[in-house]
Amino acid sequence: MTNPTLVRWHVGRVLGRRYEADSAVRLELDVPTWPGNDAGSHLDLRLTAPDGYQASRSYSLASSGESTRVVLVVHEVPDGEVSPFLVHQLAEGDEVEIQGPLGRYFIWNPADPDRSPVQLIAGGSGVVPLFSMASAREGVEESADFRLLYSVRTPRDVLFADELGALSRTTVDIVHTRESPPRSVRPPGRLTRDGVAAVSFSASASPRTYICGPTAFVETIVEWLLELGHDPARIRTERFGGSN
Repeated sequence: MTNPTLVRWHVGRVLGRRYEADSAVRLELDVPTWPGNDAGSHLDLRLTAPDGYQASRSYSLASSGESTRVVLVVHEVPDGEVSPFLVHQLAEGDEVEIQGPLGRYFIWNPADPDRSPVQLIAGGSGVVPLFSMASAREGVEESADFRLLYSVRTPRDVLFADELGALSRTTVDIVHTRESPPRSVRPPGRLTRDGVAAVSFSASASPRTYICGPTAFVETIVEWLLELGHDPARIRTERFGGSN
C-alpha cells in the first residue's frame, strides 16, 4: 500500500487523546488527504513555533488500512522538543502536520501470499507498529499464524492493554521486567534467550520475525535468535532512541 508517490505533508486534526501510560498518550487524528497505510508504517510529525522554528520527529503508526483515521502513541522524553508538547499540551481540535506514510521494509501486508508464521517481538513502546500488524491480522480469515512477545516494565506500562487482550488470532505473551500483575505465575525479570525460545516460533518453523524496541533490546534479541538457528534473512528490525 505504501507508495513513494503518495508521500507528502498532510494536515491532521486531533479527534481524541487519552493516556495509555503515565508518560504516553494515544492520539487519534483525522487526516482527510491520508491515502491509507500498511501495518508497520510510520510518519513524520512536524510542529511549527510562532517564530517559524520547526521540529519534526518520527512515530510509528498503530493504525493501518484504507482509512483517514491515523492513530499513534507518543512517549514523553524528558527535555525533548516535541514529545512533551504532544503528551501534555496538544488538545482535541488542534491541527498538526504529518508526512507519510513512510516505510516499505518493516511492514506486514494481509495480502502477502507467504503463510509462514509471523513472530512479533516488542520492547516497551516498540509494540506500536507490531500492534498494528496484529490488528491487521484480525481482519483476515485465512492468513499466517501470529505470536507477539511483549517485554514491558510493569502492568501500568502496557500499551493497548484492552486491545491485546481481545486479539483472537494472535497469541500474546507479556513479560514484565520490574513488576508482575497480581496472581502472575511468572516473577518479574528480564527476557533471556531460553525465555524467548519458550514463547516464540522455533527456527524449524521458518517464521518471519519483526522486532521493534530500543537499540540494545533489538540487538540482543537478534543475537539470541541467530544463536537459536533462525535465518537472518527472515528477521526485520526497527530501533528507536535519541531525543524526542
